[in-house]
Amino acid sequence: MRRLLILALVLLVAGAAAVTWAQRTGQAPAPPAKAAGSASAVFAGGCFWCTESDFDHIPGVSQTLSGYTGGRVANPGYEQVSAGGTGHFEAVRVVYDPRRVSYATLVQRFLRTIDPLDAGGQFCDRGGEYRSAIFVANAEERRIAEAAVAQAARTLGQPIATQVLPRGAFYRAEEYHQDYYRKNPVRYRFYRWNCGRDARLEQVWGQRH
Repeated sequence: MRRLLILALVLLVAGAAAVTWAQRTGQAPAPPAKAAGSASAVFAGGCFWCTESDFDHIPGVSQTLSGYTGGRVANPGYEQVSAGGTGHFEAVRVVYDPRRVSYATLVQRFLRTIDPLDAGGQFCDRGGEYRSAIFVANAEERRIAEAAVAQAARTLGQPIATQVLPRGAFYRAEEYHQDYYRKNPVRYRFYRWNCGRDARLEQVWGQRH
């Protein structure tokens, strides 16, 4: 009996480890947020390192997760997505407290952290995986997102390239991409500056973007 119990425990631990490995390497869809009272939203704003950083500084956001979504290929990895052909966006899943920050506020803030006029990528990052998009889970989110996009078009006086798309499977990116700006602050700051992200945001939205 003891041997059977030990064997069962070993199998349980091994199974849990396999799931964790799969999530960290992008081999399985990331599970939805489970925290009581929380909600989640998905945005693609070019490099997910920067999108993570931008959302993490919004009060009411409790977690951000870099990943891939919107494509045709299951279980994508970074090299595969970067090579093109999968249809995936680099994206971020944002977990937030609706009592502290609304979905509408997140959408409005998101648009101010990207160049919504650019259909070919974001800043120095070019290609389909760097397109901007708001992924909506229901009719209410679509209404809010489309209203924000329409307002951005009026504010900027130009057509908006940022897409509003249905939300689908979200695949967690590799572990080294998670919280990159915290793990590698010097490299991150140089990348963001060298990519011209903040300079372009000032051109598009003004100094108080």
